[in-house]
Amino acid sequence: MRLYAIACDVLARPLYLCAARSPHVVDLQLFERGLHNEPKDLRARLQQAIDDAPASAEAVVLGYGLCGGATAGLEARRVPLVVPRAHDCITLFLGARERYAQETGGGAGTYWYVADQLERNDGYRASVGGLAIGSDSDADIEATRAEYVAKYGEDNADYLMEVLGGWRVHYARAAFVSMGVADEARPEAEARGEAERRGWAFERVEGSLLLVRRLLDGDWADDMLVLQPGERLAMSYDDGVIRAAAG
Repeated sequence: MRLYAIACDVLARPLYLCAARSPHVVDLQLFERGLHNEPKDLRARLQQAIDDAPASAEAVVLGYGLCGGATAGLEARRVPLVVPRAHDCITLFLGARERYAQETGGGAGTYWYVADQLERNDGYRASVGGLAIGSDSDADIEATRAEYVAKYGEDNADYLMEVLGGWRVHYARAAFVSMGVADEARPEAEARGEAERRGWAFERVEGSLLLVRRLLDGDWADDMLVLQPGERLAMSYDDGVIRAAAG
């Protein structure tokens, strides 16, 4: 089978590894992570990529979760569209919805770091180097910073975000997800340093390739939604996360 994978570049290394090991031929297109701050724009880009899937593709697989609703409304076209049952990419890094629920069930927000995002921060603010999961999103934090920039300028805005607690009011914990795909010493040290600077507790969490491997291996019986041509993705508001709806 030939698969066309469309995914966020924070999953680059796990995707490349699992694609190389897949029994199928996998063509891969990556989108930069910062697009998720504009859900409507990301949705439009993803739908266009789905529409433009190569004629040789027998299925399109999506390396995204709901991502703030960005994938809600996407429609399968000529071939099936396969989407992980995940709220966001953290589920894909942790390998199971159950682990996601355990890690995000507390009251305080967790700011997640992964090697690929820290390595691929070109064009995206280094001060927003992780993956915000918790009480507020990256967009909320950037909106606060934008207000400071408009009033006080770039340098003063960064200073105020630090001194006035623009980060700490949202998060109390930083977690670096180790995927074991490459040498992670440098990005882990960077994540630890940022956590210490912002006064967050730091934790190294073991990741899992299970969901990414299943996605690219065609093992879709569990934890995946398979949309048939003409069906669209909708939120299910239950443990299944997403469901198929009429196009």
